[in-house]
Amino acid sequence: MAKGLKEWAKANGRDFPWRLSSAGTYQQVIVEVLLQRTTATAVAGFFGAFVAKYPDWSQLAAAKVEDLEDFLKPFGLWRRRAKSLIGIASYAAQNDGRFPSDPGEHRHVPAVGQYVSNAILQFQHGRAAPLLDVNMARVIERFVRPRKLADIRHDPWLQEAAHWLVRRGSKEVNWAVLDFAALVCRARSPLCPACPVSAQCSYFNRSKVTRAIGPGGSPLKDSRQD
Repeated sequence: MAKGLKEWAKANGRDFPWRLSSAGTYQQVIVEVLLQRTTATAVAGFFGAFVAKYPDWSQLAAAKVEDLEDFLKPFGLWRRRAKSLIGIASYAAQNDGRFPSDPGEHRHVPAVGQYVSNAILQFQHGRAAPLLDVNMARVIERFVRPRKLADIRHDPWLQEAAHWLVRRGSKEVNWAVLDFAALVCRARSPLCPACPVSAQCSYFNRSKVTRAIGPGGSPLKDSRQD
C-alpha cells in the first residue's frame, strides 16, 4: 500500500510551501499546529505571509497575543491557536529550537499532543512517525478494517497500523497518504475507480460485492441484451 501511494503521489501529490526542500524544522513543525482542524489548502493560503511575519521560533515567541490573533482572525484560527503557537514557540526559543527525542517528554511542551509530537519526531529527529489524523485513519480503515475505539489517539490497532504504514520513507508516505485521502479516498464519494491500491482495498472489494448482489441480497441482472 505504501509503495503504491508513494508512486501515485509522484504524479498526483499536492505542492505546499512547507514541503519544499528549503523548508526547515520550524516551518515543518509549526504548520502542523496550524493544520489542526484546518485544511491544508486554507493554511497554504496564508502560510507564506505567516512565515514572513514570524520567520523563526524566537520572533513567534516574542509576538503579542493580540497581534497574532489579528493575523489569524480572518482564517478562523485566532483565539486558542494564537496561544498555542506562542506557547510552543516560547519553549523552542528557550531550547535553541530543539525538542526532546523522547515523545514521553513532549507532554511538557505547550500545544504538543500526539499529532504534533509525531511531527517533531519525524521532521526534527528523523524517526518514522505517522501524521495520524481522521484522514489517514480513513484510508487505513477502508484498506483494512474499521477501528474499535472512537478516539484515534487511543485505538491500539489503528496506532500500530499507522506506524507500520510509515515504517519506511516516513515523510513521503505521510504526505502521500494525506494527499490521497484529500483527492481520492474522500470522506464522501470516494473515487474508487481512480484508486491505485483498490485491488487490495477491503472497502472497495466489499463495495463490489454489494453492487453485484444488490438490495435484498439478490444478484443483479445484466440489463444488456444478448
